[in-house]
Amino acid sequence: MRVFDSKKKNIAYLIYRIGSPIFDPIRFVKGVTGYGWYLRDMVSYKIKDPSAKLLGMNLFPILSDKTTLHDEFDSHYFYQQLWVFENVLKTMPSHHVDVASRYEMVGYISKITKTTFVDLRPFKAKLKNLEIKKGDILNLPFKDNSISSLSCLHVVEHIGLGRYGDPIDPKGTEKACKELSRVLQEDGFLYFSVPMGREKICFNAHRILSPKTVLYYFSDLKLVSFSVVDDEGNFHEKVDYRDYRNLNYGCGLFVFTKDSK
Repeated sequence: MRVFDSKKKNIAYLIYRIGSPIFDPIRFVKGVTGYGWYLRDMVSYKIKDPSAKLLGMNLFPILSDKTTLHDEFDSHYFYQQLWVFENVLKTMPSHHVDVASRYEMVGYISKITKTTFVDLRPFKAKLKNLEIKKGDILNLPFKDNSISSLSCLHVVEHIGLGRYGDPIDPKGTEKACKELSRVLQEDGFLYFSVPMGREKICFNAHRILSPKTVLYYFSDLKLVSFSVVDDEGNFHEKVDYRDYRNLNYGCGLFVFTKDSK
């Protein structure tokens, strides 16, 4: 019976996933019920402050934030950004390069060392130690063996799926990994993360890779350490990757280096 119920839940979730880009029933229900307490709160505010102007262009209903937990918390992004920041803080390179991770993280890193951020869709910001470049992860604007400190978090799993307007390429993730390997300097460090567990393609959102595949894609590099965010959102630092190969949707955090020849 539980197996049957599980299948029904999976089918319902699939239907929601496919339909939500054009019609999100969860957001619709929250909106309909939310306007009840929204109007109640507005009347209550007006009673307490009769001079407040709340109508017309001053109406700005936000109906999804009355929750007991922060529903936008993403354990992958929370832990991986702290993980990179801590590693950069320990090694204190003269220059750190990030490829297409989160813009908030590179802003913080730029406060402790010179930082370059490369993305196909660069953002506009001006900070003293931050350089922002437009670039493609399949053709990075750097010479071979030129970067001593490099990060790329939750990026390569998207390459080749067309989600961001990039060309369809089944080998996109592998090619991106090879490009990161190319630019990493000898004795430098690459801080890399990717959705990890039982392999599959969730088209066109992302791929999930096994640890074995990640190590194969970075066969030119040496694994220094492995950490992980498990399926329950718990962070485990410097563990054996073989203990986490059967995750559903974890986050593998790899530190690689390139040996001197």
